[in-house]
Amino acid sequence: MYEMDTRKRALALVAQGRSLNSVSKEVGVSRAAIRSWQTRVEPLKRIGPCPRCHETPSLPEDPAAYSYLLGLYLGDGCISAGRRGAYFIRIACADAWPGLITACEAAVRAVRPDNSVCRVQAKGYVSVVGYSKHWPCFFPQHGPGKKHERRIVLEPWQQEIVEAHPWGFIRGLIHSDGCRITNWTTRLVGGERKRYEYPRYFFTNKSDDIRKLFTDALDRVGVEWTTLARGSDPFNISVARKASVALMDTHVGPKY
Repeated sequence: MYEMDTRKRALALVAQGRSLNSVSKEVGVSRAAIRSWQTRVEPLKRIGPCPRCHETPSLPEDPAAYSYLLGLYLGDGCISAGRRGAYFIRIACADAWPGLITACEAAVRAVRPDNSVCRVQAKGYVSVVGYSKHWPCFFPQHGPGKKHERRIVLEPWQQEIVEAHPWGFIRGLIHSDGCRITNWTTRLVGGERKRYEYPRYFFTNKSDDIRKLFTDALDRVGVEWTTLARGSDPFNISVARKASVALMDTHVGPKY
């Protein structure tokens, strides 16, 4: 008998497209055992009701956690189909930020508390993986192809959550595709060149739609921003004004 965590980890690796042979070697479980787990429903037994599938759809139980998870998903997340109608949400989190990994896992659990969640270690990052038949209900932006190659538009109920919890959404986007750095510049003062350092937030995403969702949320909370082009592509959103950086520090802060 194998522990449930071992089963979850093996199934999560298979869901990433890994071969049974490579997963078997990594987790120390036979291919036959993994194959049998794929045909069982243990990871999905504790399925709770989906608020989006009700006759009258309702908001997620924890809208603040959902707003944060939505930001993470739009930045570094994906949803893929599994067996027996199940779906896997995967959020990639760099090993350098263990606090972010913990916050991501907590958000996945808060949004679908009755479903399984696990961490899958890869080279340089951890995938936080959640299992549910209803992830497409929660994230209707799910679809074929890369996000920046298709339209990304929030449903009215998602917009309602983002407007009620804008900082969670901003924080999720920064935690996925953003950073807080220290910039520097030099100025001539009394004929002497001096170096000045100042904090700055960046958000980088190839999707015009996702960048617009980010800047709309910044506008909503009074954060000033500018667009910085990388070559001819305006992929970077910068927050550098002192008052705006202070707001971001209060509600977002650096990754940890």
